[in-house]
Amino acid sequence: ANLINNSLNFGVRVSRISISYLPFNRDIAIVYEDNGIGIHAVDKSKIFEKGVGKKPGFGLYLSREILSVTGLSIKECGVYGQGARFEIFVPAGKFRFV
Repeated sequence: ANLINNSLNFGVRVSRISISYLPFNRDIAIVYEDNGIGIHAVDKSKIFEKGVGKKPGFGLYLSREILSVTGLSIKECGVYGQGARFEIFVPAGKFRFV
């Protein structure tokens, strides 16, 4: 929900949001993408810090911390000007297909 909220509030021109997954050996990555303005390269390392952003808060910081406790990780790897792209890495044994 936090990623969707950020896309709608800060993506400027978001008209598409997609969620998919990619297999990596025995692991998977959950991929979240939008077609907004994206995140500038100089800001990528800061967006997961506590109290950082246009509306300082805990959104991505708290998301990363919760994922970390459960053995998952998240990174932003979109291209500025082409949209945001977050990859949530899920190790083998932490997911199942039903």
